[in-house]
Amino acid sequence: MRMFEKIVKTRVAWLALILAATLTLPGLAADKADKADKADKKDAPKAQMTVEEKDVAVQQILQSKLSKDAANTCVGCHDEANEYPVFPLLKTKHAVIADPRTPMASPQQCEACHGPGGKHIKAKKPDKRGGSIINFGRKSWTPVKDQNERCLACHQTHQRIEWKGSTHAFNDVACASCHTIHTAKDPVLDRQEQPKVCITCHTNQQAKFFQVSHHPVREGQMACSECHNVHGENGSGLMVKATSREKCVSCHAEKRGPFLWEHAPAAEDCTLCHDPHGSNQPALLKKRVPQLCQECHSPAQHPSTRLDGSRLGNNVLLQVKGCTNCHSQVHGSNHPSGVTQLR
Repeated sequence: MRMFEKIVKTRVAWLALILAATLTLPGLAADKADKADKADKKDAPKAQMTVEEKDVAVQQILQSKLSKDAANTCVGCHDEANEYPVFPLLKTKHAVIADPRTPMASPQQCEACHGPGGKHIKAKKPDKRGGSIINFGRKSWTPVKDQNERCLACHQTHQRIEWKGSTHAFNDVACASCHTIHTAKDPVLDRQEQPKVCITCHTNQQAKFFQVSHHPVREGQMACSECHNVHGENGSGLMVKATSREKCVSCHAEKRGPFLWEHAPAAEDCTLCHDPHGSNQPALLKKRVPQLCQECHSPAQHPSTRLDGSRLGNNVLLQVKGCTNCHSQVHGSNHPSGVTQLR
């Protein structure tokens, strides 16, 4: 009898415990869910500003009053421990006070680029500072046209005079997308670091640099700007020279000529046969010879028949260099008998 009473009491205790847990857990879960929702709402970014709102915000900033001592006010927060430090800027050309062309030599100092910062200073909370000052970069709220206007106010001469109307301008590329101003040395101006900046957008060219035959850009021996004028061009495809051939022969002088017997495509455009960024064929060729040669030279002009897939066996023209086994002077010949580029 005592054993039975003990068992009953134990079961009653367990039932009470289960019932209490059943009643309590939903409340705890609800409280936890509420806290999680509040945390998500707190951490969630605000709705993005529309284009019209951004334009209005920029105009409000530009119409604000300038600070009396902008630089000292800015470094009060933007020190070395801040997410956006200012001190590295003081080591650049932008901070040469003796040069009247620089922002730091003007009374506006930092505000010469970022606009009046009164509203930005008053915004104590970080989430209130968005849209309170002109920011730069790919992820900035400031429209690209407003960012670039600040840069082009000074940098609109020499190579940058053709920026308006260029490919990068039409694609809304901000200056700060490539350039890092608040640093002692801008990485995009370094030969070894510059390609890393360019390939963030030009991924196809990055892949070609890993092919068998390529220009030594990946090895740090060339920079993209040695061939391309990224700030604008006059219809030459962002080339630093008027044509691609003119640029190519500036390094490959032995292909320049003039030749007594010129090879028409070589005299017109090097990229008709070569892929300058990279290729899996020798000498940056777009295709393997003789397939490349036969894009222009029909079988009727040669004693052999067309070399297609059915004739890939032991044909001597497909071995080693193909057509160039005989026609070695493919860029042009100065020999009196070199009309067919044989010598």
